[in-house]
This record gives sequence, structure tokens and C-alpha cells, in this order.
Amino acid sequence: MASGTLGQVALAAATNTTVYTAGATPSTFNVSFTNTTGSPIAVNLSISAASTPAAGEYLEYQTIVPPNTAFERTGLVATSGKLVVAYAVSAGINVNVYGYEG
Repeated sequence: MASGTLGQVALAAATNTTVYTAGATPSTFNVSFTNTTGSPIAVNLSISAASTPAAGEYLEYQTIVPPNTAFERTGLVATSGKLVVAYAVSAGINVNVYGYEG
């Protein structure tokens, strides 16, 4: 059973990135987006069956993260094999997934 930091990545611009893949048991976790730039950046977040999310899988879509601040979604749950996929329109966003596997 993993716990603590489940995934971390600095997002590349305009690229869907799998930050975490749920293990054999359900996972409960939080996702934090940190904008390390002086400009606002739009981000997407999904819990998806594939690395390219379907329209109905987005939890956040084009949500603005203000400059030099963070945006967090808490209390998320994913079943076995689901992917946490993040996207940013430009570079400068770090994503952290932390929690535990069931």
C-alpha cells in the first residue's frame, strides 16, 4: 500500500501528462497545481481510462491558476487502473498527487 506522494511532474506546455495511475485497490488522493510563473495559466484535470481524456472525464477544464500560487482538488478517489491526467496551456505548472492506496 503506497501512501504519501503518489506522483509529481512539471508539466510541459499543451501536453496531456499522466501524473499517477491507480493501483489494484481504490486510491484516495489530492491534486495540487502550483504556478511558478508571473502569469496566469489555464489547467485541465481528469481521472481517465486513457491518457487522452474523454469529454466526460474532466474534473477541471481551463481552470485558471493565478501567478505564483496553487490550486488544489481534495478528496478524490480513483478505481484500479484509472489515470490522473493533467494539462497546462503553457509551461510553469508543477503537479503533485498525494494520498494513499486503499
